[in-house]
Amino acid sequence: MPLRELDVKRTIALLNAVLEHELAGVVRYTHYALMVTGPNRLPIVGFLKAQAAESLLHAQQVGELLTGLEGHPSLRIAPIVESNEHSTRALLTESLNHELEAVKLYKELLAVVENASIYLEEFTRTQIGQEERHQIELKKMLRDYGDG
Repeated sequence: MPLRELDVKRTIALLNAVLEHELAGVVRYTHYALMVTGPNRLPIVGFLKAQAAESLLHAQQVGELLTGLEGHPSLRIAPIVESNEHSTRALLTESLNHELEAVKLYKELLAVVENASIYLEEFTRTQIGQEERHQIELKKMLRDYGDG
């Protein structure tokens, strides 16, 4: 299939939405890691800290793409809803919802870059795969809490 022209303006807008979501993930996962209690605290905190670090890496990668397209990376973060429920089950469920939203955003981006930029398409597909892997892990973790 021949490549079509990249809609740079739409791509930049979606990359900024992804950037804001990933930056919100840094805050969200850092907060969650601080709130975990109970006998499984240490492995779950380790998982959440790794998620925060990965969200920051993703935000940095997206920011590099934005500036490469002559866009301006947003200084905002996506809204973070504070449920004030800090049970491990609630934190993992909210994490799963965050990952589901990330896949939705990346799929929107994929629809714009697909067959327009091989590099952006491959980057986006890789991100979708990583976010889907996180969903699988979270669903497996939630099984002990009756949600999986």
